[in-house]
Amino acid sequence: MLPKTKKMIPDWPTLSQHSRTLAPGLLLSVTVAAAATFLSAHYGAPQMLFALLLGIAFHFLANDSKCQPGVEFAAKKVLRFGVALLGLRITIDEMMMLGWEMLAWVACGIALTITIGMLVAKLLGRRVQFGVLTGGSVAICGASAALAISAVLPKHQYSERNTLFTVIAVTAFSTIAMVIYPIFVNILGFDDRLAGIFIGGTIHDVAQVVGAGYSISPQAGEFATITKLLRVALLVPVILIISLYFRRHPEQSGEKADIPLLPLFVVGFCVCVAINSAHILPASVTSTLSGLSSWCLVAAVAALGIKTSVKKLFTIGYEPILMVVIETLSIAAWVLLGIYWLG
Repeated sequence: MLPKTKKMIPDWPTLSQHSRTLAPGLLLSVTVAAAATFLSAHYGAPQMLFALLLGIAFHFLANDSKCQPGVEFAAKKVLRFGVALLGLRITIDEMMMLGWEMLAWVACGIALTITIGMLVAKLLGRRVQFGVLTGGSVAICGASAALAISAVLPKHQYSERNTLFTVIAVTAFSTIAMVIYPIFVNILGFDDRLAGIFIGGTIHDVAQVVGAGYSISPQAGEFATITKLLRVALLVPVILIISLYFRRHPEQSGEKADIPLLPLFVVGFCVCVAINSAHILPASVTSTLSGLSSWCLVAAVAALGIKTSVKKLFTIGYEPILMVVIETLSIAAWVLLGIYWLG
């Protein structure tokens, strides 16, 4: 008789087991996101800010054995999926409406803001990657950029605290700018096109750009949205450059890190832009997936809030606030200069 052989069974959890492991933390993150969405719709404050504050209130569950896996999954995997789907908001034709000169000017403004962030971080005794994180968030698309950039930066013990601070700071400054900038462009006598370009080129978060632009006029709102989406589209080359920089300068990270050259979620973002530009999907499907992207990002921010201790957040000091102020003023001055030079 042939000897009995043991059946080789993979030591991987089944899909159902994995789902049960993630369910409590994911459900917590989504519930916080839903509450944040409800409060935002009824009280007018940014979704991201509500998600952060509510998430922090549930920090006591961060180390709970049942919730921790799902919260980690939401803060990383759900985040990257949401960033990838952001590409469905952009088409190449919309970006070309601004013209090559303004496109190049906005791109240079992003590079300048990130560079200023790195220089100011070094001057204030902070890590270079913190300057990249805050500068990139101010320059591109606020909280969404902060989450995407943090995913490719080298990790250290303060990574999550710095990301949370950046999300709070850019959201707060975006809200202030949403109120002040429409008054500012009116004082300067800008027409709808120039007002939209200034608002879309300077305010950090997409929602606040839309709110500020359409508060002036529908035409200003359209130009503001297009300009903002151009900045969002530049997230891909920025992440690629950041990955290359820290791969070639590992000493800047303070510790060894395996940084991917081009993360999968960035490839997904590019694919979504191509799909949207080619109008392959029906408008209803694109709209649904775009809404799903927003939900994913809010859930990820809620999970980040759950993971972060208020005590640690208060140890960050005044320097990061000064960094965000300088970066915000820098990009505003650059866009203003471009408007007067290029018209």
